[in-house]
Amino acid sequence: MSRLGRYVLSTISWYVLLTLLVLLGLFVFFDLIGELRDVGKGSYQFQHALVYVLLSAPSRAYELLPVSLLIGSIFALSSLTDTSQMTVMRAAGVSMLRLVRWLVVGGVAFGALTFVTGEYLAPVSNDAATRYQVAAKESLLFGRFRSGVWVKNDDQIINVAAMQPDFTLQGLRIYVHDHRHQLLKTLDAERAVYQGDGQWQLENVVQTRFFIDQVQVSKAAQSAWTSSLDPKMLAVLMIKPKEMAVSALAQYIDHLKQNRQSTTRYELAMWSKIFYPVACVVMMLIALPFALGQRRSGNVGVKIFLGILLGVTFNFINQMMAYIGELYRLPPLLAAMLPTLALALLAGYFLWRQERT
Repeated sequence: MSRLGRYVLSTISWYVLLTLLVLLGLFVFFDLIGELRDVGKGSYQFQHALVYVLLSAPSRAYELLPVSLLIGSIFALSSLTDTSQMTVMRAAGVSMLRLVRWLVVGGVAFGALTFVTGEYLAPVSNDAATRYQVAAKESLLFGRFRSGVWVKNDDQIINVAAMQPDFTLQGLRIYVHDHRHQLLKTLDAERAVYQGDGQWQLENVVQTRFFIDQVQVSKAAQSAWTSSLDPKMLAVLMIKPKEMAVSALAQYIDHLKQNRQSTTRYELAMWSKIFYPVACVVMMLIALPFALGQRRSGNVGVKIFLGILLGVTFNFINQMMAYIGELYRLPPLLAAMLPTLALALLAGYFLWRQERT
């Protein structure tokens, strides 16, 4: 890339970073205000709320990156246009196609950053934030469900009443059935501690076996339980699909398919996260006609406002497609792709119109 291209992208990067910091600061402030409702309940204090909100900040940054990229790019390109730098570039022979190539390179770089943030940083920080909040409140992760959490795994149906921050299960009940779905036995355990390699140690176990002519009940202080479920898989049930990494979603989708359960919700979330970084490229491209057209029309503020409105609308529709796709049973790939595809077509139209005028 030429020195001029690096200058344009560095200018855009500076504005994008500044926009992201401003938006992130606003959202962190509002999140902190929302957490103040729980301050004073039990041992949950202001410092706990502050740490929890700060730990959740990477997830917020992931949500705001494409919108920040659009707003920052519009401001940066508008600044270059307003100071006549863009005019000089065009007069020196920098074509629209060349500008588009520079923006695509920048969009790919920011898309990679978005993907890494959503795949690695945001899930880890969300998990740390949840653990910290639960420990601060001295509560259980599944306490909000009346009957606990239900999981189907092979020939077992598992009910977990609660899970502690260290992933120790409490109030575990396991229903074991045969291939004809006839109940063979139940296991009730006060606690279950994960030992590794699919092995759980059950404590204070009551086993009930069902025969044709009798029911046999036995008790044990400890008992081993082998299951393909592990704490990471059970942790899926604690968080929203959109907050999960793509790899975790793929693993859980495979688990659901093996147990012949619906995967639509998780497939929608997985494909949405895959296409989300692609939106970064589109955001940078759609910022170009907004910036180049402003000098001719003179309505700088209006065009910037319309660009910001477009970014916010895209973010809203992108989140809504998860519900629309599930409601109308759209193919997950199509439902996840539609917002980005529509924005790409809009960017292409604006660029074509800008080149013709």
